[in-house]
Amino acid sequence: MLKLHRQHYYAWLAQSVTDAELDEAYLANALFEAHREDPEFGYRLLHDEITATGYTVSERTVWKICSDNEWWCVFGTKHRPRKARPAAPAHEDLVRREFTATKPNQLWLSDISEHPAGEGKVYLCAVKDTWSNRVVGYSIADRMTSQLALDALESAAARRDRHVAGCTPHSDRGGQFRSKKLQQALWRHHMRGSMGQVGSAGDNAAMESFFSLLQRNVLDRRRWATREELRIAIVTWIERTYHRRRRQTRLGRLTPTEYETIMSHTASQAA
Repeated sequence: MLKLHRQHYYAWLAQSVTDAELDEAYLANALFEAHREDPEFGYRLLHDEITATGYTVSERTVWKICSDNEWWCVFGTKHRPRKARPAAPAHEDLVRREFTATKPNQLWLSDISEHPAGEGKVYLCAVKDTWSNRVVGYSIADRMTSQLALDALESAAARRDRHVAGCTPHSDRGGQFRSKKLQQALWRHHMRGSMGQVGSAGDNAAMESFFSLLQRNVLDRRRWATREELRIAIVTWIERTYHRRRRQTRLGRLTPTEYETIMSHTASQAA
């Protein structure tokens, strides 16, 4: 039926798969899953990821498997035979630079920034509610992975008591926001994802302004010796200064905390 030569079929049938080949196939599958979750990882970080799950393998073996299958870091374009194109977006741009909301949990903005410390870089992923400009969720880590964005989203959902169905989280098209884990979280919370265009900072300008404030008020004030020292400074500025002391013109010269308290009380009286 398949028009195969009989001798070729029996020759293939006589060649059994060795244990080494089977182990390498399982290892390649684990590497592919790790690469798909975090496409910005090179073979060294992929080696760290799979050894943490229990595999015992050398970096050289991981490099060989990644090289044979052309699983390169998205920033390592020098390895690609042709110019890489931007990955397909997970969501369309539903915001169109209209960073306004008439009620809480209607539109969230999210982005990731990196900050240097003496021990290395610190990465911050923050989620801001455009209704009150309050940072409803954030996460801080020493590596920029998909888990960083996922933790920030889950933090925001928990702070809003899970009343987030129908909310539109808007971000750029970074790999952390396109990960399978984050897409599953959006589906679980009944949210509608939105993403700006490639290389267009204005599509998330309202979130960029928050990071600009953080840069001027915290990061540029002094040098930070340790990651923990910088993490405490970031959290203190967000929770004490930005939320409770910094008044904003768009909010009628109220702080985000005052604005949410007054508007929520007014809404409850109207109901």
